[in-house]
Amino acid sequence: MAERGGPRVHQRWAQLRFSVIGQLLAAPPAQGELRAALEQLAAREWRHPSTGLPVRFSVSTLERWFYRARGARMDPIGALRRKPRHDVGTQTSMTVPVRQTLLAQYNAHKSWSAQLHYDNLRALAETRAELRPIPSYTTVRRFLQAHGLTKRRPLTDRHTAGAQAAATRLEAREVRSYEAEYVNGLWHWDFHFCSRKILTPRGEWQTPVLLGVLDDRSRLACHLQWYRNENAANVAHGLAQAMLKRGLPRAALSDNGAAMTAAEITEGLQRLGVVHRTTLPYSPYANGKQETLWGSVEGRLMAMLEAVEDLTLARLNEATLAWCEYEYNRKRHSEIDDTPLARFLAGPGVTRPCPDPATLQLAFTRTERRTLRKSDGTITVEGRRFEVPNRYRHLSLLEIRFASWDLTQVHLVDPHTDAVLCRLLPQDKLSNASGQRRSLQPINPSPIAPATPQPSSGMAPLLATLIEQQATSGLPPAYLPKDEGDDA
Repeated sequence: MAERGGPRVHQRWAQLRFSVIGQLLAAPPAQGELRAALEQLAAREWRHPSTGLPVRFSVSTLERWFYRARGARMDPIGALRRKPRHDVGTQTSMTVPVRQTLLAQYNAHKSWSAQLHYDNLRALAETRAELRPIPSYTTVRRFLQAHGLTKRRPLTDRHTAGAQAAATRLEAREVRSYEAEYVNGLWHWDFHFCSRKILTPRGEWQTPVLLGVLDDRSRLACHLQWYRNENAANVAHGLAQAMLKRGLPRAALSDNGAAMTAAEITEGLQRLGVVHRTTLPYSPYANGKQETLWGSVEGRLMAMLEAVEDLTLARLNEATLAWCEYEYNRKRHSEIDDTPLARFLAGPGVTRPCPDPATLQLAFTRTERRTLRKSDGTITVEGRRFEVPNRYRHLSLLEIRFASWDLTQVHLVDPHTDAVLCRLLPQDKLSNASGQRRSLQPINPSPIAPATPQPSSGMAPLLATLIEQQATSGLPPAYLPKDEGDDA
C-alpha cells in the first residue's frame, strides 16, 4: 500500500507502466525483436501500485503501453496515465428535477449538513414522483461538494438588510489572509466579553470586557486590559496605554461599534496621524487575528483562573498583564515562526515616538461649536455652563474640545490652527455672588501704540466733505432760506 500523502493512484499506475516499458524506450529492440522483448516482460511479475501484490501484464497490454509512451516524446509518463472518465463529476443519476430541488433546498438552508439535505430530499420524493428514483447519499454529497455547496454557519443571527448584504458579499468575494509590511504599520483592537463573571465592590456579579490592541505584523499584544463596560472612554484609555508602551502606529483597524467610531476616538487618531479604518459591517472574519488572540485568552489565561472563585477586576487585570508580557508575547507563534516580541523588535518598523500622557488625553477629544452668551460670557457643554475669559468676549461662535466622559478638561481652541487657547472652567455662581469682578482685558492688543486722541473740532469730517460737495455741484440750493425774524 502506498503511504498516506504519497502520489495519487493514477500517478502510481503511470510510474509502474513507465518502469515496465521504460527499458524498451531507452534501448529500442531491433526490427522484428519487439515481440520477443514484450513476451519476456510479460513473463515477469510486478508489484501492484495499490495492493502491493504480485501482478503480471499481457503482451497486448505491454504493446499498447509501449506505443503510447513512444508517441509522447515530451511527457511519456503523462501519456501512460489512466484516462479520466468522460462523465466524471457529472452525477448522471441526478436528474434535472432533483438538481433543482436540491439547489433550492440549499439556498434556503445553507447550514444543513449533506446528510440532512439527503434525508429531506427522500422525504420530498415520497410525495413528488418526478424526484424518483432518488440518487444515493454519496452521489448527493459529491454533487454538493462539486458545486461548492458546503455547510456554512450563519454570520449573524440578525435578519436585517445589512446582515443579508454582508452574507451576499461573502459569497461573491474571496477571502484572503494579509499581513502588514512594517511593525506598527497596522494595529487591530477589539472588545471581548469574558467567559466568567467578576465580583464588584458592591457585591454584584458582572461580566467584564477585554480591550486588546494587537500589532498586525508581529502579533504583539501591545496592551490588554479588562473593563466593566464597552465605551469610548475605555477605548481611549486602553489605546493611550498601548501607545505609551509601543509608540504611535501608522494605521488602525477596528469594527463599527459605537465605542470604536465615537467622535473622541476618530478625531483623536486623526490628531495623532493614525489612519483609522473599520471592517465591513457583519464581517468579523476581517479581523481574524483578534479572534485568534481571544482563543489564547480563553484557552490558557482563563483556564488557569478557573479555580479562583471570587475573581475581581483588579486581580483579573494583574493576571492578564503578567500572562501577556511573559507568556503570550514571548511564546513562539506558529504563523510567524517566531515570538511576537522578537519580531516586533526585529522590525522593519514605522514607529513614531509617543507624546506625553497629557497630550494624549487632550488628543482623544471631540470638537464642537458653541454660541457665546453675551449677557454673562458663558457657553453650555453637556447641560453645564462654562465661563469664557472676557478677552474672547468679541467672539460669537466658539470652537471647543472636550471628552464627553470628562468635563474637567474643556478647552477653547483656535478654529484656524487647532491650537489650544485656554482651559474653560465651570461656572461658579456662589463665587460670583461676592460681587468681585475682573477688569476687562484688551481684546486684541497691538504692538503699535495708538495715536493721541485729538480734541473735537465740531463738525465731523464726513459731513464737512458732503457740504463742500453740495456747494460745488452747481445745482440750485436744496432749500429756500428763511429769515428767523419772519417768525416773530
